[in-house]
Formats: sequence, C-alpha cells, structure tokens
Amino acid sequence: METRHIPRSSFTRAIVILQIILVVFVILSVASLHHFFHVGYFLDANEENCQKFQTMSNGYADYDLTALHDRVEEVLARISDIQNKLQSSLKNKRSIAVKNITHTEFRIFLEEQVMQPLYSVHVALTLVRIPKPDAVEDPLINFFTVEETRKYITGKGNKDGKLSVYGTNRTYNTIGHACVLMRKELEEYMDYDMGSYCKDDWNLAQKLMLGGCDPLPRRRCLAPASNLYQKPLPINMSLWTMPDDRNVRWSNYKCRDFKCLSSRNPRRSFSKCIGCFEFEKEKLRWVSNVSLADFLIADVLAVKPGEIRIGLDVSVGTGSFAARMREWNVTIVSTSLNLGAPFSETIALRGLIPLYVTLNQRLPFFDNTMDLIHSSVFLDGWIDLQLLDFFLFDWDRVLRPGGLLWLDKFFCSRKDLDDYIYMFLQFRYKKRKWVISFKSKDEVYLSALLEKPPRSL
Repeated sequence: METRHIPRSSFTRAIVILQIILVVFVILSVASLHHFFHVGYFLDANEENCQKFQTMSNGYADYDLTALHDRVEEVLARISDIQNKLQSSLKNKRSIAVKNITHTEFRIFLEEQVMQPLYSVHVALTLVRIPKPDAVEDPLINFFTVEETRKYITGKGNKDGKLSVYGTNRTYNTIGHACVLMRKELEEYMDYDMGSYCKDDWNLAQKLMLGGCDPLPRRRCLAPASNLYQKPLPINMSLWTMPDDRNVRWSNYKCRDFKCLSSRNPRRSFSKCIGCFEFEKEKLRWVSNVSLADFLIADVLAVKPGEIRIGLDVSVGTGSFAARMREWNVTIVSTSLNLGAPFSETIALRGLIPLYVTLNQRLPFFDNTMDLIHSSVFLDGWIDLQLLDFFLFDWDRVLRPGGLLWLDKFFCSRKDLDDYIYMFLQFRYKKRKWVISFKSKDEVYLSALLEKPPRSL
C-alpha cells in the first residue's frame, strides 16, 4: 500500500493554521472568563465584595478564591504549553524537509500534541466555578480537577428536601485534609472509568492514607480480585493454616507467595513482625513465657474472669493474637496495613476481622464499648509524644470502665522511658501487671496490664 506524504509547505501551513485557531481559542477562553470581571469582584475590591468570597454571606460557605485563581492560571499555562509546542514544530521544519511526514504521523501529531491538550483545557475551563448567591458552595470545588473527585466532595441534598434518618437535609462525603497536599496522587487515584474495573492501585491508596489523605474518597469502580481465587477454609482449619497463595493479588509486593515471606528471606520487603507468617512459631506466643515481659492470655483473662468478650488489637501482624483469643471465645478486631506484605488479606483468610486504618484516623467505635485493647510491635518508641497523647486519649475513649489496656512489650530507649511511662499512667489506670526488662544495652521493654477506672459526671 502506498504511503502518502505531506509536503513541507503543507505541514508549515497546517501549523500556522493551528496557531491561528489557538489564538481564537484563547480569545474565547478569556471571553468565557469575562463574567468574573463583569460581576465586579476583581475590579472593585471593596469590603462588601470581598466578603462575598471570603466570609459566610448570603447563605454560602467560605469560598477558596486562591483555588479559583490557581485553576485559571492552570488553564492559561496549558494554552501556553500548546503554543510553545506548535512554535517548536514550526522551527523544526528544516528537519522535516529531510523526510516528508506521512498522513498517519501528522494525524498522530494532531491527536497527541494538539487535540488532547486542547480538550484538557476545555475541561479545565468548564470546571471553573464561582459562588452562586444564596446557594451553598463547596470551598474545594475549584481545587480538584478530576470530575469524580469533584462529584464526591460536592454536598448532596436529600430527595424532595426531606430530612434523612440522621436529621440532616444534606450529606457531605469526607476526605482527609491532607488530600489537598497530595492532589496529584489523589487525582491519579480518582481517574478511572466509572462502572468498570478499578486499577490494581491499592498501594497508591495506602500511600495517600499514610500521607494523611484519610479517609479516602469512595470510588465507583469494581475492585479486582485474584484470577485464581479459591474458596476459604472452614474456621476450624483456617486459624492456623497458611492461606492459599492464589487468594492474594501479589502484583504490588516483592514476594509472590507466602513462602517468600519467611523470616529467613532477607528480601521479604518488611521489617516489622518478623516471623509472623510462620504460624508454628506464632502458636507459641501468649501461651508460653520466653521472658518476664511476656504475659499469658490465661493470666490476663483471669484478672477479669468472664468480662472480656470483645476487643481491639492495635499491632502489626497477621492476626495471631485474635486467633488465639478466639479460642477463648473472645472476639478481637485487628488493625492492619499492608506494609510490604499482605497482612490484611492474611487476617481475613484466617477467618478473622481486619480493620484497615492508619494512625491518622479516629477509631470507628463508640465511647466505652471495648473490653480490651492490646498493642504490640506498633508504637515502639518512634512516635511523637503529642501524637501518642491524642492516640491514647482515643483508646481511653473506646475502652469501657473496668476494661483492660494491654501493652505488650512496648520498647523504647532507656533515656525516653520516663516520658513514656508518664504518658501511659496519666489516665490513673490501676496497675494489674507491670514489668520493665532490658531489650539491649540502650533499650528496654515495658509490658503492662492496666485497668480503666470508672468515671461518671
């Protein structure tokens, strides 16, 4: 088949025509922004007009004028980028003369370098919004550009103006405040085809969560599962049986099976909870003493016989504490993050409950509801004292009067021990068990079982 070429002069004329079209587009874009100036907000910056943007006035919320300015600047920057690309192509016409461009190459050039950028500019312009008088506007509406993100954060009024079961007439979906600092990553996460399969990007979601963009927006796509997923084992077998490799999506891990996660493999890609994927070793924990800092489950439950029924395990692990407590008819919810290994999937495949949360989030439990909170291999002396303070107060909130806080081999440097002891004892819990032992020359273990006192107004 004969390939048709475009002469150099024709290509040059096409580029010039595209530049003329771009100039016209810029004029129309500026005209579309004319209504900003027409209302007088930018030209007549008096106190009354500023209040319309900056304060609660006429029924709409604080409006982010900076985000509006940034959005317009982004549009202008995209237009300028297209102009520069066209000028660069025109300047390179001598190199084009060496080999005439084909129609296919020219079409690809137009699609990739002109039409797609112009369309993105068009979308960015249509997304620019100003506050409407006597209407509730969302402060971040001009900050995010991906349409799904904007739809998510926009408040949703109830059908026919009726009150919801919660007594509200409008629902706002929540996102973490640090999402504004991670806009690029969030918009990558929210850029998907609605109703189709989500990308296998849970690691991006976790990165956002750990960065403070927590809670994440909901997405309207279908979460993919392993192509070889097998039915789970019955509960009498699953607690201490290694899950099937085929039930995990391994694409975002260095390892590709559970055997690779052995403590003997230096490339397992995680450093916390070494050996927690070796269930034969895990079976010995909390039922046999290795050191004075190891408390036995039987001894802990004997402190409050018959009273410990539900609890929370705030640790890094595969759910072995919850599995062992289940044998004592105690239901434990295990917090989890996939820090280099499939911790959440492993907990669930064992027939236990993983709670996928970060330190950034308030515990999703009501006040005075938990009988037990257990923590191991988690805080370990790295945590800022003020952050720890917020964390401990949240634990105190969900722990019921008479409930137990079990610090399981918390370790820190010897010089910081007094500070941490103060943090743990400030709530005036009753000491049921208290052991301090050496971990190394410069580090110590602290294991404690503390009982929350009754409190009433």
